[in-house]
Amino acid sequence: MISINNLNKSFGKLKVLSDIKIENIDKGVLAVLGPNGSGKTTLLKCILGMVIPDSGTIQFNNNHVIGKYRYRENLSYMPQFTNFPENLRLFELFDLIKNIRNEKTIESELIENFGLEESLNKKISNLSGGTKQKANIVLAFMIDSPVIILDEPTTGLDPLALTKVKSLIKREKNKGKLIIITSHIINFIEEVSDKIIFLLDGNIFYSGSQQLLLKKTGQKKLELAIASIINNNKNV
Repeated sequence: MISINNLNKSFGKLKVLSDIKIENIDKGVLAVLGPNGSGKTTLLKCILGMVIPDSGTIQFNNNHVIGKYRYRENLSYMPQFTNFPENLRLFELFDLIKNIRNEKTIESELIENFGLEESLNKKISNLSGGTKQKANIVLAFMIDSPVIILDEPTTGLDPLALTKVKSLIKREKNKGKLIIITSHIINFIEEVSDKIIFLLDGNIFYSGSQQLLLKKTGQKKLELAIASIINNNKNV
């Protein structure tokens, strides 16, 4: 479904992505991991068409998509930081996205699932950070998109909401969708991901399954394997 080849991006003198190559990924949960500043969010935004790379290619369903935008109708996106119009009420925000996407939605089910009924008439400016994050989750999952991109989806969530997010991810995965996630919560990644890509200084230092990563690093836990990559600062 998505293939990336020789992707490069710099902001001024800062090299953010360096010759990124990701072979065809078409379903399951892909976790993009790495320390702050490793290029994770920039990579996601390149896939989304929000950042234009300096060179390289991105293909969606075998079509080159850099500079094109219609393919984004197949994507749903949950950003790390929300920037909703604060004068809108929550139900107006959901209606706005429904009107823009003009597709069948399941927001009512999600609103109930995350206990947002009493917040629907509140202005965005009056919502807590956790409630905004739940609204962010509803927006990401309410459209039946074949690709869902989640940038730090666990931020600010209570344990119950986190459990519900895990269930949503597994449900959509079982439908044959591709879900791309970034997160610093390693236990969360261990539970939901099928494949891991680890970025360090804009380079891919590992791409493969959790099991193979543990074997290559000689570690028994994913967090220790990742620490090993960072400490060694070389391709495993």
